[in-house]
Order: sequence, then C-alpha cells, then structure tokens
Amino acid sequence: MTGGYLKGRIRREDIISAAATVYGEAGYHGSSLREIAKRAGISHAGLLYHFPTKEALLAAVLVRRDAEDSEREQLTGPPGLEVLRHFVALAGHNVRHPGIVELYSRLAAEAVAPGHPAHDYFERHYEQARESVVESFRVLSASGELREGTDPEYAALTFIALMDGLQVQWLTDPARVDLVGSLRFYLQTLLTVPLG
Repeated sequence: MTGGYLKGRIRREDIISAAATVYGEAGYHGSSLREIAKRAGISHAGLLYHFPTKEALLAAVLVRRDAEDSEREQLTGPPGLEVLRHFVALAGHNVRHPGIVELYSRLAAEAVAPGHPAHDYFERHYEQARESVVESFRVLSASGELREGTDPEYAALTFIALMDGLQVQWLTDPARVDLVGSLRFYLQTLLTVPLG
C-alpha cells in the first residue's frame, strides 16, 4: 500500500467521523459540507475531492455505521437465538455510545420523506434487519423454542420497531428507560427457552 493511498484512506475516515458528529448535532439538512470540512481539519475543496456531494458523504457515514455494528455484534450469523442475542448486545453497545443512537434516530426520522438522500438506505436497512430477525424466529419456531402461536413476521416487525422506539425514549429519559432490559423482556415473552 502506498503512502499516498494510506493518507487518502485516513483522510476519508477523518471526514466520515466529522460528518457523523455534525449530523448527530444538526441532522443531515441542518449540516453543511463546509462545517464538516472545518471539523475534519481540511478545506472545503479537499472534502469535495473525497466526497463530491453531501449525499455521497451521508452514504459513507451510514455504510460505516452498519459495517461496524455488523462486525462487532456478528449480526449476519446463522439465524436463531444467537442472532437475537447479538441484537440485544448491539442495544447494549448503543447505550454506551449515545451519540451513535442520536445520529441514527435523527437521520431515520428525517429519511421518512421519500426525497431524502438516506430514504432508500433506511428502507433497505429495515428490510435487512427484519429479515434477519424473521429468519431467526422461524428457526426458533421450527425447533419449538418460540411460543406456540407466535407469528415470526409480526414478532420480528415488533422487535425492530421496539428497538428503535426504545432508543428514542432512552435518549429522552435515559434514567427511566432500560433499553436492554426492555428488549430482553420482550424476547423472553416469546421464547420457551432462556435468552441467556
């Protein structure tokens, strides 16, 4: 790897980190590339060299967040109880990193509008998360570890909605909302075996 290439990769990562911070503070629409460049310690033109549009930078921030979460929490493992445990572990990680949760919640709310640059990303993100949890509930149902009568599709939809909704409530009042405990409680009501 050449020195110039490595410097470029490091610079890109610095820009993405600065963008994540600014988006978390001001939201996507309330942020500017000039402010992000300033926080990254480079010129506006330097930022545009790496990310020619605000949308390209937003995509990079979201992709990095997903890659980090997936790698750290092993969210793409074989479906079953372990995947559900990893989602709960992700919630635990988020509790220790409120800035990530705030950025995600702010962008998710903004991206509800079909014209928002992150709309398609969040549509795919939710679809993939639901599918992962649905498959896990199906595996658990087939092995008798899911309570009889529990619909895997509805259980997964509810779990993902609960996770995101609890994150918003937790951001609002962290002393009164037990994000991880509430997710564990919900899952345990659906399982015939301990979540562990």
